[in-house]
Amino acid sequence: MKQMLLQEKYPTFMLELGKDETSCKSVDDIAARIKAAIAADSRVAWIAEFDHYAHTQRVGGSIAPEIKAAKNLVFCFGLQLPNPQVLAVRPRSIGIADCGDKFVVNFLEAPMKPANEAMEAWVKSLRDGGGA
Repeated sequence: MKQMLLQEKYPTFMLELGKDETSCKSVDDIAARIKAAIAADSRVAWIAEFDHYAHTQRVGGSIAPEIKAAKNLVFCFGLQLPNPQVLAVRPRSIGIADCGDKFVVNFLEAPMKPANEAMEAWVKSLRDGGGA
């Protein structure tokens, strides 16, 4: 799992997962595994699944040729609401892309350590053997 700055301002976590490194065969398989982890965590509220690929196609947008499917899973930990400003960084989302020979799974760093730890564990568990 890599930590990086996307566009020099968004702190993100990303896992590139070779299709030979996981028993998941599709974006939907990965989504199902992460949704099960969300459902099992009483701190997390499930919100929605967004088919980003279908939406971008529908509006005539541009899609990188290596992307075959792309979805976002939207959920919220919501363990604290200390001020109205924190709403700008909620809810959370995990992105899943099928890039041919690999999956790319990523999320924006949360301002709360337990949320980052949970999301990182969910994503790492996609690799057979649970490794980084």
